[in-house]
Amino acid sequence: MRKQIAAANWKMNLTFQQAEKLLDDVLGAKIQFKGYQQAIFAVPFPYLLLTRSELEEEKNYYVAAQNCYHKKNGAFTGEVSAEMLHSIGVGHCVVGHSERREYFGETNSMLADKLDLCLENFITPIFCCGEPLAIRDTGAQNEFVETQLRESIFHLSPDSFQRIIIAYEPIWAIGTGKTATTGQAQEMHAHIRSCLSKKYGAAADEVSILYGGSVKAGNARELFSCPDVDGGLVGGASLIAADFIKIIAGLK
Repeated sequence: MRKQIAAANWKMNLTFQQAEKLLDDVLGAKIQFKGYQQAIFAVPFPYLLLTRSELEEEKNYYVAAQNCYHKKNGAFTGEVSAEMLHSIGVGHCVVGHSERREYFGETNSMLADKLDLCLENFITPIFCCGEPLAIRDTGAQNEFVETQLRESIFHLSPDSFQRIIIAYEPIWAIGTGKTATTGQAQEMHAHIRSCLSKKYGAAADEVSILYGGSVKAGNARELFSCPDVDGGLVGGASLIAADFIKIIAGLK
C-alpha cells in the first residue's frame, strides 16, 4: 500500500521557542499511526537539528528541509547542499515548491539536478508540481504539469523514481483560501499518476502523491479520501498544533 503522508511546510515562520512548543504539542497528542502512515515536518534550516532531536524517539515522524541548492558544493554563499543535510541526519527535502519557482526563478532543469543530489545523498525528495491560475483558466493544466514532470523527473531510473514523493500544488489555491474541489484534486492526481505510469509502469502505483493547496483541518479527510490523493503538503494549518493533529487524523 502507498504511504499516506501528512507533511507540514512551516515556510518562513515561527521563532525557535514557538517551533519547539509546536513540535511538543503535536507529539504530545500521541497519535497512533498505521504502519503505512507518516507525518513529516519541513522546517526552516535553523530548526532542522531541533526537529530531528525531537523526533528521534518517535515512530513514523520525519524531518525535512524546505530546500537545497542544485550544486554539490562550492562558492555559493548562503546556500545549503544536499550533502550537508545528509550529514546532519535529514532524510527528506522539499524540491520545487511553487514559491521557490516564482520568487527564486527555479527551473525544471535546476530541479532535476536537485532531485539527483538528494537521491545521491539518501534524501527522499518531495517534488512539487502544479499550475498557476492563468494556466488553469485556459484549461492547459494537464499539459503544464506533464511538462514539469517530464523535464524534472523522467530522467530518473525506475529504482530512483520509486524513492520520491510528489506533491501537487494548484498554485491558485495556495494562501488564497481557495481549495480545489475533491473532484479537481482527484482529476489532477489521476492525471499525474497516468503520466508516471506511461513512463514507469506499475511503479507509478507505489509513489505517494500529496495534495498541496490550502489543506485545512475541516477539509483534509474529504481530500484524502480521493483514491489518488495520498495525503497533503500543508502550509498555514500546520502552524496550529490542533489543526495539524486533525489533518494527520484524516489520513486514510
